[in-house]
Amino acid sequence: MTPMTLADVGALARAIRAEVGKAVVGQADTVDALLVALLAQGHVLLEGPPGTAKTFLAQSFAASLGLDFGRIQFTPDLMPGDILGSNLFNFQTSQFTLTRGPIFCELLLADEINRTPPKTQAALLEAMQERRVTLDGTAHPLPASFLVVATQNPIESQGVYPLPEAQLDRFLFKLLVPYPSAAEEARIVATFGERAGPSRPADLGVSAVANADVIAAAALAVKGVTLADSVVDYIVRLIRATRESADLSSGASPRAAVLLANAARARAAVDAREYVLPDDVKALAPAVLRHRLLLSPAAEIEGKQVETLVADLIAATEAPR
Repeated sequence: MTPMTLADVGALARAIRAEVGKAVVGQADTVDALLVALLAQGHVLLEGPPGTAKTFLAQSFAASLGLDFGRIQFTPDLMPGDILGSNLFNFQTSQFTLTRGPIFCELLLADEINRTPPKTQAALLEAMQERRVTLDGTAHPLPASFLVVATQNPIESQGVYPLPEAQLDRFLFKLLVPYPSAAEEARIVATFGERAGPSRPADLGVSAVANADVIAAAALAVKGVTLADSVVDYIVRLIRATRESADLSSGASPRAAVLLANAARARAAVDAREYVLPDDVKALAPAVLRHRLLLSPAAEIEGKQVETLVADLIAATEAPR
C-alpha cells in the first residue's frame, strides 16, 4: 500500500466527484458526505422520496471506487440467512460448506432497509460495528473497506418497520436526499428521457478511479489530520448538550462523539487540509445527530422537530475561535 498525502486525498476526492457526476445530476452535498463517510469508515443512511436516485447514486459511487458491490433488496419476508449466508452440508465431501450471502462485499447497498422486520435488520449489526460475520460460532472477516449505504422512503407508513435505535446508531450519517432544482431536473430529463431502459453507471461513462488499497491508504492519511484539544472540547460539549436538553428524551452517545470527530477529520482531508475547523463540526453535526435523538413527549405534543433542535443546539454551543 503506497502512502498518501492529504493533497493526494484531495485529488482522489475530486476525481471521485467527477466520475459520479457523469451519471448523477446534482446531489453534490450528498456525494461529499458519502466521501467523508468512506474515509471515516462509517456507514450512511439515505432518506428521500422515491425517484430521487438514491439507489443509482450508491451504484455510481461504488463504480467510481472500483469496489466489490453488493445489493440486498429488503422485503418483509427476508430472513437473516438471506443476508449472511449459511453453512450447507455437502454430501459429496460429507462436510459443511460456507455459502456466503450478499453481505460479503466491499460496498453493500441495503435498499429500502425499513421494509424488513427488526429481526432481519439485526443481521447487519455485527457486520456494521465489527466488520465481521459470525455463523455457527465461526467469525468470518469482512473487507476493511466494508461500507453500508442504506436507503429508506420517509413517505410510506404501510409495510415498513421503524429502524431500532441500535441499528440507527450504527450509521455515521443520516442524509436527507431532496428533490432536484428545476435546472437539475431539466438536465435529468434531457439525459435520461431518451433512454429505453434502465441506465447503469458504466453506460454513462463512470469508471473506477480507486481500489480497496487506495481507499485504505486515504483512510490512513485521514488519521494524521490534527484535531486540536479545543475542537475536541467543542465536540464533547455539543454532544453532552443533547443529553441535557429538556426537549429530548434521549441524547447522543459517546459513540456519536467519536464518529463526529472521525468525520470532521475526513472532511478536512477531502479539502486537503491538515487540521479540523469548528466549521467542519458544525457542517457535519446535523447528519450525525438527526437519527440519534428522540423527542420528549412534551416536545412531540408541541410539534417540535429534531432538525430544529439540532440547529438550536449548534447555535447555542460556543465554538472555539
